[in-house]
Amino acid sequence: MKVDRLVLGDFETNCYVLRNSDTARDCLIIDTGLDAGSLLDFLELNKLNPAALILTHGHADHIGGVEPLRKKFPTIAVYIHKLDAPMLTSAIRNLSVLSGAFLTAKKADNLVEEGDVIDIIQIKLRVIHTPGHTPGGICLYSEKDSIIFVGDTLFAGSVGRTDFPNGDMKQLLEGIKHKLLTLPEDTIAYPGHGPETTIGREKADNPFLS
Repeated sequence: MKVDRLVLGDFETNCYVLRNSDTARDCLIIDTGLDAGSLLDFLELNKLNPAALILTHGHADHIGGVEPLRKKFPTIAVYIHKLDAPMLTSAIRNLSVLSGAFLTAKKADNLVEEGDVIDIIQIKLRVIHTPGHTPGGICLYSEKDSIIFVGDTLFAGSVGRTDFPNGDMKQLLEGIKHKLLTLPEDTIAYPGHGPETTIGREKADNPFLS
């Protein structure tokens, strides 16, 4: 799998563009950042066709580019966990109201839950539900490539915030320990913000997980 990382918007959200190979033109996008301008430029420059957009959760800094993407690519399919689905259509729920942005998007095309496998353009990602940052926060695991996209659940040396509405630190830590740290230690973890890490590194050194 080829993974390109774009850092988007004022919150420096990681957006990932996945392809089956270096020469493939069809792609899958994980999260959009608050502003998708650079993402759209990247797709146009590389002549890529996004088949799907998977959202790791519903906060504004991860969903801001949904509608611009849909406008440019009308056939793109949008995925989100069923518990975070209401955040797409509510500026209060997705917290954009706090900055005065009042950001909303249309409903997702597909709702996912624990154990679902998203199989698109010869890429398979298993949905791992890790609530705590948001009720419907998910991670996306490719066993074949030893890669997991962890959204705002886990970071290099840290974990996701739980001081937002519906946050739950106990729930977050339980999900990380029982669902993520049980993966092979060489699994590369791509977070929603900041640098990549590995499951083994976080298992050994993350102060929140000791």
